[in-house]
Amino acid sequence: MDRKLYLSSKYLAVLGTLVSIYMTIYKLTANDSMCLGSGDCSTVNASSYSEVFGIPVGFIGFLGYFTLFLLLQYENKIEFLKKNGVLAVFGFTLTGFIFTLWLIYIEFFVLFALCPFCLISQATMTIMFVLSSIRLFKQL
Repeated sequence: MDRKLYLSSKYLAVLGTLVSIYMTIYKLTANDSMCLGSGDCSTVNASSYSEVFGIPVGFIGFLGYFTLFLLLQYENKIEFLKKNGVLAVFGFTLTGFIFTLWLIYIEFFVLFALCPFCLISQATMTIMFVLSSIRLFKQL
């Protein structure tokens, strides 16, 4: 196992979890003072795209990032994850990356609004996907 890739992924999962919690709180409270920068997060947060089946996108992100953190945390402690952890992390980051591409499209080409916290989350998931891809190919 490449320790630098592993630790980088773990730290990014923590960052993603924290940003997702912040975005979920912002969505649930609609407290516009939490929006830093251009104010475009208000546009994104108020749009119909900020929820999937009534669930805030930030909360979906929280579930994804926290699951990734747990997978990474227990990758060397649970027998199933010792064998399949790298592949499981890759699968989750691939799913998150595809969802991220959709969210990027919505922000850039539908809403024409860029939420700074969304961009941090999108960059975090993209980097996690790249790192998990590298870890998987190194394992093969």
